[in-house]
Amino acid sequence: MSPSAEVNGQSLNGSNEPRVNGANGTSKVSRPLTAGIWAPIPTFFFSETEDIDVPTFTAHILRLAKAGVRPLLAGSMGEAHHLSHSERVILIKAARQALDEAGLVSVPIVAGTGAGSTRETIQLCKEAAEAGADYTIVIVSGYFAGVLANNRKALKAFWTEVAAKSPIPVVIYNYPGACGGIDLDSDLITELATECPNLCGVKLTCGNVGKLTRITSTVSETSFAEQHPRQNPDAPFLVLGGFIDFVLPTTYVNAHGAITGLANVTPYAIQKLFELSAAAAKDPSLLPEAQRLQGIVARADFTIAKASIAGTKALLEKLYGYGGLTRRPLPPIEPEAVVALWEHPHTQDIVRVERELSGKAAA
Repeated sequence: MSPSAEVNGQSLNGSNEPRVNGANGTSKVSRPLTAGIWAPIPTFFFSETEDIDVPTFTAHILRLAKAGVRPLLAGSMGEAHHLSHSERVILIKAARQALDEAGLVSVPIVAGTGAGSTRETIQLCKEAAEAGADYTIVIVSGYFAGVLANNRKALKAFWTEVAAKSPIPVVIYNYPGACGGIDLDSDLITELATECPNLCGVKLTCGNVGKLTRITSTVSETSFAEQHPRQNPDAPFLVLGGFIDFVLPTTYVNAHGAITGLANVTPYAIQKLFELSAAAAKDPSLLPEAQRLQGIVARADFTIAKASIAGTKALLEKLYGYGGLTRRPLPPIEPEAVVALWEHPHTQDIVRVERELSGKAAA
């Protein structure tokens, strides 16, 4: 792995405990950003009212945190586009309180703060920080994609201004499918990382391994951290996949893990894959087992991702007894599609792995 981040929760300052520092001009607890697995947490709703089901939301976060998976709130999986400012604040505050009360004080929170305009995005960053988020992840709006998609200057200006004005470090969210096809290239992302010290990473939901490799070849070098120190020393620039189906090969080019919806469904299996991939990079004898597990995970990711948010919630219902519906106008998954998804061999294979690993953890 990159020398700028350790695995298995080891922080950059040599301790797993949060500490108080003066990052961004304020005295606050710092929860270091390290390589690992994040889950974009679904937002759960009461079926009658579509109000947020906070107890289910916090219980789900704790389930994942106990498996080693960290929460990303109000992202695409969390239906951020359907949430008001105040609802995002509710989610962040509830997550922080639940984690702290469970003794998981050192677990950081990443919050989605993308919005229609640069101005509103910055406001959301400020609200997220005040509510207790440690980091933000920002996608550019695709409403005016016809103007922005090929305007490198405008895209650079967006993340430069957001990073400069956000009180907490910012992750670039590159997801062409959710922003009208806008797809940042590796040169622009590397340029932003070099010039903006309050940027702390990129999530590549474009699935482009070549792009990831080009970015890590710069930002994962020891010299990068020395020449381009971050505004918050606990927030190095991480390169994260937006899917989990290629985490093993990215380990070998010094990437830092993934933000993956599948971790909601099978957190122990995904965390195990990440840990095994990191270990295999140091001990080649572990590579065959890492390859075997990566194959199971990759097939499951391919199959389950096609069912989108509604499919993920349906699988949570099957496995854990909660999930519920999406907010309208996002449609529910049809009952016959739920049956097909659950019975699919790719789903059943990863469920078997999850049950084995979670059982060992509970023993």
